[in-house]
Amino acid sequence: MKNIFKNNRIKISILTLVTPFLISWGMYGHEHINRAAVLLLPPTSLLNFFYNHIDFITQESTVPDLRKYTLKDKSENPRHFIDLENYGTMDSLPPTLADAKKKYEEKFLQENGILPWFIIDMMDKLTRAMKEKRKTDILFIAADLGHYIGDAYMPLHTTANYDGQATNQKGIHSFWESQLPELFGGAYNYNAGQARYIDNVQQATWNIIAASHLLIDTVYKTESDLARTYEAEKIYAKDKDGSVSKTKFNQQIHSSEYAKAYHEKLQGMVEKQMRGAITSTTDFWYTAWVNAGKPDLSDLDTEEQTNRNKANLKRELDLLKQGKVTDVQSEKEF
Repeated sequence: MKNIFKNNRIKISILTLVTPFLISWGMYGHEHINRAAVLLLPPTSLLNFFYNHIDFITQESTVPDLRKYTLKDKSENPRHFIDLENYGTMDSLPPTLADAKKKYEEKFLQENGILPWFIIDMMDKLTRAMKEKRKTDILFIAADLGHYIGDAYMPLHTTANYDGQATNQKGIHSFWESQLPELFGGAYNYNAGQARYIDNVQQATWNIIAASHLLIDTVYKTESDLARTYEAEKIYAKDKDGSVSKTKFNQQIHSSEYAKAYHEKLQGMVEKQMRGAITSTTDFWYTAWVNAGKPDLSDLDTEEQTNRNKANLKRELDLLKQGKVTDVQSEKEF
């Protein structure tokens, strides 16, 4: 698996460099979410198995975005968001994807997103994969599930005004979810608490979406209020020639001063949402394992591999007690 992972990492790095897009939560965010979530699993065969493949689960966290933007997989796009305003009230939404497909036309679902329903479907798939002890499927599905849960915690993935295009704040999406975590994530506390069983996955999923959606006004108003206190040329970083600095994805980069001010005025929102994503990811993985009958996954790897990783697992668990996550080597995106 290690060699397979290294080959995949090379492919991911190449695709990321040549693809003009913004990965949701950034590579930094998604990788930290998945890695911390592994370490917060309770001491079971599930923890040992996931830790044996923690590098794979960490790096695979960004693959759904690669399928969407690089491979141009049309079925992938609606899995990352839901424009709640276009669906009506929360209590009118169908509980499952099957029900949603009965109520709405396929074109409507493609344009307005299916994120919460897809998370629920992924949980069913992960539970079956664990019950049948299908090693490869467990790893791929779990890593992908962590990505979509992360997306659900990003407020702008729940609104049609996903990048400030309706409020003259274009670029705020990458600013909030990529630049801020990359700049300030080193000080975040990633110890979000050990995994707990979820009694109602469907309700828990919709609760995440609803809570994220409630933050949208704060995300936009805080930035617009801040912008009014700044001279225009101080909002964005500048290159040596005086032009506005841009990411390799052609997005404008905010100045470090402005980013720091915005981050502070959000009063911990970005860290709170990232911690929430970590909590839910580890909870969902653990719940799938429990619902699968708590299968013994120790025989999916050799005993030698598990024993070899024990010292590193202890080291990472000790580090997490301090709120830190190690060994995440994401490339900067801005």
